[in-house]
Amino acid sequence: MDRHGIPTLTTPRLVLRPFVPDDFEELAVLHAEESFWWYPLRGAMSKQETAGFLERVTARYESDGFGIEALLDRASGAMIGWAGLAVPHFLPEILPAVEVGWRLAGPWRGHGLATEAGAAALEFGFTVGGLDRIVSIYEPENVASGRVMERLGFTLHLTTTGQRGEEVAVKELLRGQWEERRG
Repeated sequence: MDRHGIPTLTTPRLVLRPFVPDDFEELAVLHAEESFWWYPLRGAMSKQETAGFLERVTARYESDGFGIEALLDRASGAMIGWAGLAVPHFLPEILPAVEVGWRLAGPWRGHGLATEAGAAALEFGFTVGGLDRIVSIYEPENVASGRVMERLGFTLHLTTTGQRGEEVAVKELLRGQWEERRG
């Protein structure tokens, strides 16, 4: 764990570790990929937006006790996206809540890595994190993310409107459901 109590998680193919300021350049390349932020931004993030993003994420390690992490390919050490647990401040109507989420660079999608990262974050959240409920939020037209949530055991909690007026579905997984699936 880092000094904020944010863990480094490893899976067979991935490492999830807390972001550090030195991640900026690699993260800016990922965020410049239009498809990386298609949902919800419909385009890329600028370097300035990425700097603000990185600052917010690292500040929330301290304030929230959870935060998304750099997602690394375990074999090469390359940053391929980000994933993990975070408080969904962008959707205040569902707070208090902790969300599991993921974003991967284009070449890394479709190989089960989001499911692998999500499963590792769920295990941490329900065991060490002591959570009773974890949500995951997506735009229903983002079918791939919806499938990942289904594979992880999430069920629909509610449909609402996001910050930009887009329809978003909030799915949830309760600790008991997660334990049953593992058993």
